[in-house]
Amino acid sequence: MDAEKASEANPGGWPVAFLCRVLDVTRSAYYAYLAAKPAAEARQAEEDELADEIRKIHTCSRGAYGAPRVTAALRRKGRWINRKKVERIMRERDIRGVTRRKRRSLTKADTKAAPSPDLVGRDFTAAEAGTKLVSDITYLPTLAGWWYLATVIDLATREVVGYAMADHHRAELVVDALKMAAGRGALKEGCIAHSDRGSEYTSGEYRNLIRELKLRQSMGRTGSCYDNAAAESFFGLLKAEIGTAVWESHEAARADIFRFIEVEYNRTRLRKHPEYGYVTPLETRALVTQDLTPAA
Repeated sequence: MDAEKASEANPGGWPVAFLCRVLDVTRSAYYAYLAAKPAAEARQAEEDELADEIRKIHTCSRGAYGAPRVTAALRRKGRWINRKKVERIMRERDIRGVTRRKRRSLTKADTKAAPSPDLVGRDFTAAEAGTKLVSDITYLPTLAGWWYLATVIDLATREVVGYAMADHHRAELVVDALKMAAGRGALKEGCIAHSDRGSEYTSGEYRNLIRELKLRQSMGRTGSCYDNAAAESFFGLLKAEIGTAVWESHEAARADIFRFIEVEYNRTRLRKHPEYGYVTPLETRALVTQDLTPAA
């Protein structure tokens, strides 16, 4: 260790031998510390830079991503980082993913309407896009009154293929959502359309559309959220990641929901797929479609 570096570490100019005796360390340990200090500072600077990148990813996710998705996002950028390191950095800097709130059910069953059989049986997986859908309705509080959202999710990709919003939750709301799904989701004949037993889904308008599109209607049991868990899970995710408690108007809620579904969820939000790893719903659709395309 040269004299210049030693003097920087000991600006008071005290003899090294004296300081080592006072601190009860060996001179060799002192010089080893000085030798390792530049490397330690470089590692700390690198970690600070990584922490800034983690914070940017976390902020872009509306504060939703925890360590697994942050790690996946870093790897997509070419940073092959250990997840435990990301967990430690986030913990030390108090960067946390959001926790979902429990959702109150909006379902009001029509006791006069005959329910459809449960064709899903809590198996919320599908090998091919356009073969199994889940649907549900949720409500959003605004200063102008309740705002309702109906969604249709493709279980093969977890993409929101259909949705509709209005200041009511009559049958036409779920009909409009399913029409959008049919228009953009490339639904196969015999595709299962699963929902709860709410009166909107047992209505004549909705069932007529099911028959027109040549789909098979499926329903979970009354009062069992687990029978439609995939649809309910999306609403919990939406409300947690948007983070807004009460919107100022219906228009503000509409804009926020549109942006979340079309820009953030379908196109950029990472979800762990059992075969493809962390991918977005749209990427999953492309991968699933590619896998099922016959070789030329």
